Amino acid sequence: MTEERRSRVLSIVVCGAGPAGEVGRLVDLAYERAWDVQVIATPAALEFIDVAGLEARTGRPVRSRYRSPGQPRSPRADAVIVAPATFNTINKLAAGISDTYALGVLAEAPGLGVPVVILPFVNSALAARGPFRRSVEELRADGYRVLFGPGGFEPHPPGTGGERIERFPWRSALLAAEELLAGAVA
Repeated sequence: MTEERRSRVLSIVVCGAGPAGEVGRLVDLAYERAWDVQVIATPAALEFIDVAGLEARTGRPVRSRYRSPGQPRSPRADAVIVAPATFNTINKLAAGISDTYALGVLAEAPGLGVPVVILPFVNSALAARGPFRRSVEELRADGYRVLFGPGGFEPHPPGTGGERIERFPWRSALLAAEELLAGAVA
């Protein structure tokens, strides 16, 4: 990767849900739009993604835990996309739980002025639950852009998530991050 592509850093937080195995599509879209990309995986996501393939694509390690003393820091992100975001991650983040590296990054980002876009992947049974609905509203009130509902991700019936993976709106998340970043810079 050339130095001129390093003007903007995008952190992609990937959670353990059906579309996670396709997160390389978001990485490629971001590169097409001149982003430098780093991938952060929740522990559950590690079972879904091709870690070595993503590291080769990005030139960076896929992070899933805090660095050890002496290890280099990851570059500070200009924007963060959480995709696919699970029921668990959304509810934990809204509750202020930071028990993984990914949740720690997400909890801190707004306080650092880093825009965060959350693109859920949940079924309609989970989306109908009160804790989830409240979590989405609380995250929005805290400044996170949650792409859920009309114009964003629409939940699928239980057991049909596999049919939705191909149509997962990766591009919408990237465009929303760019819009937020442009608003923060303006």
